[in-house]
Amino acid sequence: MSACLRVHDFIASSTSNGPGKRAVLWLQGCSLRCPGCFNPQTHPSTGGEWRSINELMQMITALGSEIEGLTISGGEPLDQAEGLAALLHRIRSETRYSIVLFSGYPWEVIAQTPAWFECAKMADIVLAGPYIQNQHLAAGLRGSANKTCRFITNRYTQSDLDRLPDAEVWIDLNGIVTLSGIRPVKAEIYGPTR
Repeated sequence: MSACLRVHDFIASSTSNGPGKRAVLWLQGCSLRCPGCFNPQTHPSTGGEWRSINELMQMITALGSEIEGLTISGGEPLDQAEGLAALLHRIRSETRYSIVLFSGYPWEVIAQTPAWFECAKMADIVLAGPYIQNQHLAAGLRGSANKTCRFITNRYTQSDLDRLPDAEVWIDLNGIVTLSGIRPVKAEIYGPTR
């Protein structure tokens, strides 16, 4: 069987999840389960759908020059390090897309874990560290002040991250609303109640 990833969601175009217009891949499953996490629905390892690396590559490369890169979030992407490394290797070898990788593991732990470091070194930017509620920041792609931002390549700088919009709202053709970004808006329902 070819390499696979358990996927929570995929959005083809975002401007709040990294520099430029990007595809965003949220992976399913998180062993960290940080209190106050914005994406608790991504924590169970039994949710989402298995997708092959070939299928994910087709989805991503079909976007062509409409996107600048791919952002990978979760859940905890490094909990699926083998499949993630296979995807990142193909992105690096077959495209010119940039890669932004979010992880709840501290950089020092990532750097000392060979399978995780293999993934990290293929990214352009790695945002690392657990979300800590009482250090909430929501700026420059960092959810809390303890998170570190590692620029693995010189493709981007902190000023690129500082210019990102705080939030995005998408409504699909079925009326499903998706909120995203480092400071996503809160959903409020207005109108008559019955």
